Amino acid sequence: MKILITGCAGFIGFHTALRMKNEGHEVCGIDSYNNYYDRELKYARSRILSELNIIVERIDLFNHSALVSYIYRNRVDMVIHLAAYAGVRYSLEHPKKYINNNIMGTNNLIKTCEDFGIKKVIYASTSCVMSGNPLPWREDEKLGIPLSPYGYSKIANESQFHMSKLQMAVGLRFFTVYGPWGRPDMALFSFCAKIVKGEPIQLFNYGNMKRDFTYVHDIVDGIVKVMNYHNPHVHQIRQIYNIGYGQQVDLMRFVDAIEKNLGRTAVKQLVEKHPADVDETWSDTSKLQAIGYKPTTSIEEGVEKFVEWYKQYYEVN
Repeated sequence: MKILITGCAGFIGFHTALRMKNEGHEVCGIDSYNNYYDRELKYARSRILSELNIIVERIDLFNHSALVSYIYRNRVDMVIHLAAYAGVRYSLEHPKKYINNNIMGTNNLIKTCEDFGIKKVIYASTSCVMSGNPLPWREDEKLGIPLSPYGYSKIANESQFHMSKLQMAVGLRFFTVYGPWGRPDMALFSFCAKIVKGEPIQLFNYGNMKRDFTYVHDIVDGIVKVMNYHNPHVHQIRQIYNIGYGQQVDLMRFVDAIEKNLGRTAVKQLVEKHPADVDETWSDTSKLQAIGYKPTTSIEEGVEKFVEWYKQYYEVN
């Protein structure tokens, strides 16, 4: 099967491309290489992929004609749509980027897939769409009240795919993904960078937060399970799945694991809650477990793997 991964030079896209290649699929990718965070990290991921003959071409989904040209040249069987502006806090200051890229760009992708007869799309959503609902969050609950443009852009994405003419559109609500090659704006990466430099880390809501941290390889395993389970032949398929670890981790336990693996103590600043944050996340993954999903990486093991990568990549002693 030939698979196109959007956002292929991104964190989850990179790991997904590696797994799909290992599964024996032909993989191609596109990425806008935007400057939301250090482009060099994206280029480094892309170089690794190119060594495996996975070429990540610079295409912005907002550029409809460029996308059409790419799909025309690379007839694919399936799309894994991971491209998006991420980051709830950044979206409060730059909402237009999220509207243009996450909503309009996704609209262009859907239209192009419809026009070229691509039947199968798996797309990224987020736990943010369930904020305000009772915990643990379940897929069959009503959508929550988004606290950021990022959140409402993903609610829009779910609606866009639900209303599309695609034969199959399956959405995956990711819960706080972390691991090697992660994004610098995420807590794990940011905390490591600041601790190594001896700078203070800010713990929002005075450290009273819980997250359902999910290791990136478990996320990719969930993508594979969904891809292999749903095979569109007759009926139109519309499904949403939570992909999380299924357990809550206190923020302070998370920080303790980082300190242990870095061998350094963080200077902690307890600050008030950020308006884009929720106090807790927690996934009910029963629906995904029913098709074989079983995350295996604990927060201690996952943080250890990330810190090992971070030290090597940035040559930290």
